[in-house]
Amino acid sequence: METQQLDSYMPESARDLEGWKLEPSAPSTCKRIRDSRVEIATQKTQNSHFFFSSRIEILFLMAAERYRPVSIEDLPSQLVIEILSSGKLSAIDLLHLELTSRTFGGSHGLYPHKFGSLVDYAAYQLCVSHSVYGKMERNAQRGLFDRCGGKWKRVLRFLQSVEQSSDMVETSAGNMQITTGRYHTLLISNSSLYSCGSSLCGVLGNGPETKQCVTFSRINFPSPAQVVQVSASHNHAAFVMQSGEVFTCGDNSSFCCGHKDTNRPIFRPRLVEALKGLPCKQVATGLNFTVFLTRKGHVYTCGANTHGQLGHGDTIDSPAPKMIELPEGIGYIVQIAAGPSYVLAVADNGVVYSFGSGSHFCLGHGEQHDEFQPRAIQTFKRKGIHVVRVSAGDEHAVALDSSGYVYTWGKGYCGCPELLRIDAIVQSKDNHWCCQNFHRCVLESGRPLFSVTTVQYMVVVGWGLAALDFQTGVSDKILSPRILDSLRAHHVSQISTGLYHTVVCH
Repeated sequence: METQQLDSYMPESARDLEGWKLEPSAPSTCKRIRDSRVEIATQKTQNSHFFFSSRIEILFLMAAERYRPVSIEDLPSQLVIEILSSGKLSAIDLLHLELTSRTFGGSHGLYPHKFGSLVDYAAYQLCVSHSVYGKMERNAQRGLFDRCGGKWKRVLRFLQSVEQSSDMVETSAGNMQITTGRYHTLLISNSSLYSCGSSLCGVLGNGPETKQCVTFSRINFPSPAQVVQVSASHNHAAFVMQSGEVFTCGDNSSFCCGHKDTNRPIFRPRLVEALKGLPCKQVATGLNFTVFLTRKGHVYTCGANTHGQLGHGDTIDSPAPKMIELPEGIGYIVQIAAGPSYVLAVADNGVVYSFGSGSHFCLGHGEQHDEFQPRAIQTFKRKGIHVVRVSAGDEHAVALDSSGYVYTWGKGYCGCPELLRIDAIVQSKDNHWCCQNFHRCVLESGRPLFSVTTVQYMVVVGWGLAALDFQTGVSDKILSPRILDSLRAHHVSQISTGLYHTVVCH
């Protein structure tokens, strides 16, 4: 395949992503191409398969099971589009391909003239088939497209970043997710789970004999399983497996671990039996309760219910997960977040629902009343704001909308006032179009808001306690977004903040 150096060939359609700090070589792209086997069957070749290898070649399997290497240039454009639109490649992968090959970067007359290259068209197809984009109103889609400078690769980059915001992200050390509790940290690395810190009530998951781990120690499960998502609170944690099963460990005195047969600490991960047959996609842990989101978009809760945070219309505790009866027409829930005693839930139509403690205006209704059932935040609905992700802190909450704007509400003394759109984050250097990755806020005393920008700098707003890493006093406040200079040289992928510590993946 014909390739050229980046400095000698860069099609105009590929220049739109300058500033992403791409390296000239793209080993991670090649690895994904090598690892992701793309099988395409067409009407004319129903018994043929195509494999996309690290050398960007296609191995054509004939009916007689004889292999013949075929150059990418020999393939019809339709097949190239099928490969690029398979969903196996990221927006960065597409850009790497466009920058290094005339086949991907050139125009072949297959698609409307508004697309400058095969990659542009593939990015467009991936966007329109994306679950988040498909649920957006037309004006919201147009708003995102305009904010991205009319570039589909940028739109795709944003949509894929939203997916990673509460999930595993790709880092230099592999696929990871981090989450922090009060005095501990949990880490998923290549589907295995690790913990370190103080083991209050068995929250580290390594048995009653473990009181503290100063380095990461692997957590073993009853049977081999791949961990895909984790959530940690002060004294308990919950883990989602690739199968959809959920395990929990830690303090179960309030039955927040979902095991109604005991209120004693759970020192090793234990399967939540009540959720058998209900595969989950996400868990969120509050101070003494847990929220479960199933793959079908149903929400279950268990544990303490002092403020109605279980969402069942009462204040009765639940020792086992119980499904919330959502109002008619509420739609499919796609993401959840739990504060100390309140819950935020995002529906597929972009509406945000909240319930639980109304303290500090964290529910977003402009009043401090507790809500015992899910209630839509009307400010977003009235303004036609399509929310894609939320995060729940101790005394404030944050939302990311479909155009990349960040909104905060709650107690305002640390720079997080009620329903304020933070424009400064998206107007910072090299970052005029959207906030890339969106992550959770800190719980308890140290209350900063962290966000990762387009060029993967870390932006911070909040209160000192040395967690912000600025040269300020412990009580100093950062009331407007500022880039964390100490991490400016790193490509930050994910952030999580505990009571007295912050963990960053890059």
